Amino acid sequence: MDKHGIKELLPETLKQPLDGLLSFSLIDALKLIHSPPPGIELHRLATGEHPAQQRLAAEELIAHNLSLLKMRDKVQSQPAPLLTINKQALSHFLDQLPFELTSAQQKVSQEIAADINKPYPMLRLVQGDVGSGKTVVAAMAAIQAIANGKQAALMAPTEILAEQHRINFEQWFKTMDISVAWLTGKVKGKAREVQLGRIADGSAQMVIGTHALFQDSVEFNDLGITIIDEQHRFGVHQRLALRNKGFGDNQTAQNSLAPHQLIMTATPIPRTLAMSAYADLDCSIIDELPPGRTPVETAVLSNLRRNDIIERVRASCIEGRQAYWVCTLIEESDVLEAQAAEVTASELQLMLPELSIGLVHGRLKPREKLEIMNAFKAGEINLLVATTVIEVGVDVPNASLMIIENAERLGLSQLHQLRGRVGRGATQSHCVLLYSSPISANGSARLKTMRETNDGFVIAEKDLELRGPGELLGTRQTGDMQLQIADLQRDAHLLPQIKQAAELLIKQYPQSVDPLIDRWLGNNQQYAQA
Repeated sequence: MDKHGIKELLPETLKQPLDGLLSFSLIDALKLIHSPPPGIELHRLATGEHPAQQRLAAEELIAHNLSLLKMRDKVQSQPAPLLTINKQALSHFLDQLPFELTSAQQKVSQEIAADINKPYPMLRLVQGDVGSGKTVVAAMAAIQAIANGKQAALMAPTEILAEQHRINFEQWFKTMDISVAWLTGKVKGKAREVQLGRIADGSAQMVIGTHALFQDSVEFNDLGITIIDEQHRFGVHQRLALRNKGFGDNQTAQNSLAPHQLIMTATPIPRTLAMSAYADLDCSIIDELPPGRTPVETAVLSNLRRNDIIERVRASCIEGRQAYWVCTLIEESDVLEAQAAEVTASELQLMLPELSIGLVHGRLKPREKLEIMNAFKAGEINLLVATTVIEVGVDVPNASLMIIENAERLGLSQLHQLRGRVGRGATQSHCVLLYSSPISANGSARLKTMRETNDGFVIAEKDLELRGPGELLGTRQTGDMQLQIADLQRDAHLLPQIKQAAELLIKQYPQSVDPLIDRWLGNNQQYAQA
């Protein structure tokens, strides 16, 4: 230990995996940074690339990695139900689908099936671009749990998405005699009591809902797997709360096993973030779209061309296609967004009197939203004016045109999600990004990226470059992962070495693990618990 009381916690043997990062001792690195000697390369210090700073960044990243690995070990030290594959139930499910699984779906479903056939909890993140078929893979995991006498729960961040899942699962499961329960904040009174009773006594085998699923009043009979959709919309503590329902009062002693956990996202996560913020999860990627899906062609146009675009909408709808018109506001306000959407819908109805125009926004009751969405899906509405509530979970194959107003105000991942609502049928689909001048350099770079690629992972990497990791993951997702020295973009090249070093420390130097975590995270190491 140095006279300043600072102990060196990284052993000499890490020099090889950390290749050159330990050329400075911890104390020497700190001294140099606080009192740079004459002649030092100040530009390297300014950018954080000096070896002394990289020494500290490496230790901080190792500490974060260790905290996640430690949480993973803690979760997986608990017993979980061993869910064997029921080939008959699986075949029944697959035979009734109107499509074949892609090879990517087959591969990921096999990885999940193998995970939940183990006596410790699965912790798996499934990434798949918009429309790649993650829900079917989730349904196969749920069937495997239900066939073993367990319950499965699927939690979605919005009522529209949860309702979409309920419709899909009820349709898929009705021939399999699997009972589906439904629970959101809007299910009240007697209806709520009925659903809670079915979940508690086990007669509901598949439970679908929103945040309502982890409220105190919800008790599962025997929860075998939790599925979280669009995981970035939930805080890690919310994921943990749902997982903890697996240890509910209703469960008998022999059944108080930790449920398996499947986490899904249609917002591709750059590899650098996946290796750092999700080091506790196994990652699967569905990197293939179903056959027949055509890439969406994207155009970027000034709002001055608005009347031309309205004519394009008219022509498309007269030909029998359908279209979305998405209104966005810079303010985070349901009221203002709803007003803007109402004004736009009225204006478009005046200019397009021959079309049937629907309106969906966050201020509508869930039932009203669903009725309008169902009318759009049935082809009774030609043009749907909406706020970004339609970002996820809406599947209308006949809709082949999307207009996004003020597109420069949205982040890349949100633009990508919205664009994914079209291109779901065999017809060539188009997305028009309308912008208002003046446009910022960042806004211009985002729109250029959208025009040039449909690849969600390319878009995610660009988003990381433009916005940085904190904003990309969202504060609820990063929890307390506030890096002091390290920078996930600048130091991305270190992450493979960091991962290797953290695993080596846990195996060979367990006595250094807690001091390193305490040094860099203090009391903030619970964020990874989910």
